[in-house]
Amino acid sequence: MTKKSPLDDPEQAAFAWARFRRIMRFLFLLTVGIVAIAMALLYKQGIAASIHYYIATALGIGFVMLLAGALMGLVFLSSGTGHDESVEDPTGDSWRDKDGS
Repeated sequence: MTKKSPLDDPEQAAFAWARFRRIMRFLFLLTVGIVAIAMALLYKQGIAASIHYYIATALGIGFVMLLAGALMGLVFLSSGTGHDESVEDPTGDSWRDKDGS
């Protein structure tokens, strides 16, 4: 039988997901700022580029930053709630454990 995850408790899950949303809001604001700075720097260089160049650059920077932030946020959520410790090793390989038990 598998161990219960701390995320099974609605109160802990609500707290964890609220923290995740707070991290994502901060990251979204940071991303918007960085995209604005990047667009200003590109425009200031005076390169004759199509509007599609600016759109692709903004979407590329935004997508990469938000995806990386979401994945890191999920790692923090999983680790911070103790969800990682609730996973059992079905193979029983003791050599993978740090303490060897």
